[in-house]
Amino acid sequence: MKKMTKFALTGLAAGVALAAITTSAQAQESVRWQVPIAFPSHLVGLSTPVVHLSESLAAVSGGSINLRYYEPGELIPPFEILDAVSEGRYPAGFTWVGYDQGSIPSLPLFAGAPFGMEPPAYLAWHYHGDGHELLKEIYEPYNVHPLLCSMIGPEAAGWFAEPLESLDQIDGLRIRFAGIGGRVMERLGASVTMLPGGELYQAMERGTIDATEFSAPAVDRILGMQEIVNNYVLPGWHQTFTTAHLLINKDAWDELEDSTRAQIDMGCRSATLFGFAESEWENPQALRDFQDEGVNAQVLPEEILEALREVTYEVQADIAEEDEMFGRVLQSQQDWMRIHGEWHVKGHLPREHFAPDRIQQLD
Repeated sequence: MKKMTKFALTGLAAGVALAAITTSAQAQESVRWQVPIAFPSHLVGLSTPVVHLSESLAAVSGGSINLRYYEPGELIPPFEILDAVSEGRYPAGFTWVGYDQGSIPSLPLFAGAPFGMEPPAYLAWHYHGDGHELLKEIYEPYNVHPLLCSMIGPEAAGWFAEPLESLDQIDGLRIRFAGIGGRVMERLGASVTMLPGGELYQAMERGTIDATEFSAPAVDRILGMQEIVNNYVLPGWHQTFTTAHLLINKDAWDELEDSTRAQIDMGCRSATLFGFAESEWENPQALRDFQDEGVNAQVLPEEILEALREVTYEVQADIAEEDEMFGRVLQSQQDWMRIHGEWHVKGHLPREHFAPDRIQQLD
């Protein structure tokens, strides 16, 4: 009798647990969003995080949250994502927000800024400083809720036909360049154009442009730029970090239950870590492979970097005079960079300690 009672109680407890799980699954609201993306979904760190986001949300929600992403051009062109989300044509989109600098000048500061913060400092500023609140304020008139959803480290400064030994070489150059760095290049005399990543190979091959920057080594390798250009210029002074954001229509966001918003927010935080870790794993290997294949990975001399910094500061000061929000964001970032810079310089080992020839080799 005691055994029967024990089995009965065990069965009852299992039944209650199963009912709770079933009720919880039933309580999870159903979200079915079409999400256009700005980059092909296989590009390391730029768009692979949206794949991670989609799969993770489906898993943790038991399939109730379905963010179905669509490749660039399947639904809308990459540069139309903000307008489509703002107008409610799509509930969300995944993009590099710097593409919209023409209408919102401050956005490149959140997308990847010249001589800006490195990823650890930027993440601190975004999550614990002014970053996210400023970005929400910027998007409020557009009825958009932004979520940081990917981050990678510095890009390369681009692919050039010849080594970049003087800034005079930029004068008259036809180049694809993004963000504030593009305005710096224009000030140095370049003819700057903006092309999506999928068009760069043909543009370089046909001679439509003379040089191009796009992303970090792992992504540039996928695009195949090494097949037609041999000189790879580093470091990415124009983007010391690169982010991607999930832009969500504010009405669609507000209609969600608190638990669903929390899951999407945590999903984007996870995707940001995923993208950064993946890119830090893939980029060094891609750079190694470039060099093994004979690509000249040129490091810009300090005098050129300092000259680029001076022009960058001039351009940023001009934009700040034209746009009040740009000035607010830039000031907030620079204030934090001075504080974080003290810690970075004194608390971290100098970079030369990480040079390959200084790493211990065990016998």
